[in-house]
Amino acid sequence: MQDQSSEQDAIVKKNALPQGFVYLDELIPTAQYDLKYYDDYNFVGKRIDGYKAPLAIMSLKAAKALKKVNAELEQKGYVLKIFDAYRPQKAVNHFVSWSKDTKDIKMKKQFYPKLDKRNLFKLGFIATKSGHTRGSTVDLTLVHLSTGKEVDMGGSFDFFGDVSKHGTKLITKQQTIHRNLLKNAMVKQGFKPYTKEWWHYTLIAEPFPNTYFNFDVE
Repeated sequence: MQDQSSEQDAIVKKNALPQGFVYLDELIPTAQYDLKYYDDYNFVGKRIDGYKAPLAIMSLKAAKALKKVNAELEQKGYVLKIFDAYRPQKAVNHFVSWSKDTKDIKMKKQFYPKLDKRNLFKLGFIATKSGHTRGSTVDLTLVHLSTGKEVDMGGSFDFFGDVSKHGTKLITKQQTIHRNLLKNAMVKQGFKPYTKEWWHYTLIAEPFPNTYFNFDVE
């Protein structure tokens, strides 16, 4: 599989990042990057505020730990695929305003078919503050090193439902093995899983535990 470093390098990085932050593709060039909130195929159905480039930014401390995860998984025939990392507060605010517009359900079928969007807060899928905004949380999956295709995790990114939970009985044994492969590698390097989302991890010893940043992803 060819890495995406040349493609990522072609993106002009305009922002002077705050001290302690890095672009993930510069530290982990062999990973894949598919920034879902820069695109319009997400649960909102449009590009999210604050995402001005398809780039993944993270605290240096978390990025170094993630690099170790990727290196370990490469030895097993996989690499990481990053869906989201640092998320500006303005993006979180965008999610909140979207959740209050009960008439906007154009992405319901794809992302929350069995849920009323008014309950997404209560169910823990959306919050007014996000760990992503502190810079040490990441959404990710695995891809096969040989083919570049995503590993079957038994559920898609940002699907709001029980199938996304760790330990769910709604997926196959092999899909559970895949989820645990990612989880074990992440936990080994100091990341904590989120019980309701198999793709979501936060560095336990995060460097900015009380700071919610708002600089753009660019």
